Amino acid sequence: MKADKIVFATGNADKMREIRMILSDLGLAVWSMKEAGITADIVEDGKTFGENAMIKASAIARELEKRGEQAVVLADDSGLEIDYLNKEPGIYSARYMGEDTSYTVKNANLIQRLDGVPDEKRTARFVCAIAAVLPDGRQFVTSAAIEGRIGYEERGENGFGYDPIFYLPEYGRYSAELAPEEKNRISHRGKALEEMKRVLLSEL
Repeated sequence: MKADKIVFATGNADKMREIRMILSDLGLAVWSMKEAGITADIVEDGKTFGENAMIKASAIARELEKRGEQAVVLADDSGLEIDYLNKEPGIYSARYMGEDTSYTVKNANLIQRLDGVPDEKRTARFVCAIAAVLPDGRQFVTSAAIEGRIGYEERGENGFGYDPIFYLPEYGRYSAELAPEEKNRISHRGKALEEMKRVLLSEL
């Protein structure tokens, strides 16, 4: 099975920067959907992070197959689960309060919903599932999580999304306060990607 590149089903530039750092030693170019010229409108109607990731990966793989391109397709679905809020926003993390709503507004809303909730009940986790579709049609899914809790304000300049409100007691810092290399090593996406990298190294 030959593949000359990896196409990752995202247009998020921050996410692509993380992904390229982690997958740099695979020896394949890593393209975003946009760079691959794919603008598929994908309906993510799965019930889990893994299902949604595979829906995205499969849709992109079909588009590439139509064009006769040999690529490994990867997709992720990730989100924030807050225990006190019945694991909201969960699989709807990107769509929480609307996709066009800024994360500053989303983060402020979540902090407000936890007003008066003590530290021990502010537990939360970032979850990430990575799905892969290989050129021969085989499919793989890896997943990982990182535990923490929701802080009382936004802190840090290095992260994106919900990173500025996600506090890591083990490190005494917010996710957005971590250096990129450190974040990639411990984050939900970093760990799920590392696991997928091991799968790809054994299968490609």
